[in-house]
Amino acid sequence: CVALQEKITFVPFRWDLHCDPNIVFTPRPYRLPARLADMAGLSELVITPMLGHAIVLGFFAAIIAPFGGFFASGVKRAFKIKDFGGSIPGHGGLTDRFDCQILMGIFTYIYYNSFVYTDRQEAVESILSSIATLSLQDQLKIYRRLHDNLVRRHALGSARAMPYAAEM
Repeated sequence: CVALQEKITFVPFRWDLHCDPNIVFTPRPYRLPARLADMAGLSELVITPMLGHAIVLGFFAAIIAPFGGFFASGVKRAFKIKDFGGSIPGHGGLTDRFDCQILMGIFTYIYYNSFVYTDRQEAVESILSSIATLSLQDQLKIYRRLHDNLVRRHALGSARAMPYAAEM
């Protein structure tokens, strides 16, 4: 009889890692347009923003990126180049088929930096510098709204914790 082990105790790497997922991977509700909501029988969907980004990238990959080869062909005709093999090492033949990948890579880089990536510290600094350019009245409006929001979320002890500056 072989002694059976019910629990494996060998753990070669043990770390207690914890990280907060990026906001694009956190599910949140999205309201559907009225017509679509009626057809689907749902008023909102709870999905991650990443799904929306994946749909955009998928559409680009399916509809626009395949034209990367046509773009490369146009460049070759414009410069009267028979093949990129002489001007770009390794280009020509099989690598000509990867022009759509280059186009997709460029689009993904631009899309990510424009719509997905956010540096929270940089965003806060940008907002604060924009607020500093506003008139005193507009700054007081923002101050009041932030104060009311923090009180509502119980981030402040009471409504008197941060009294308003001068009343307007």
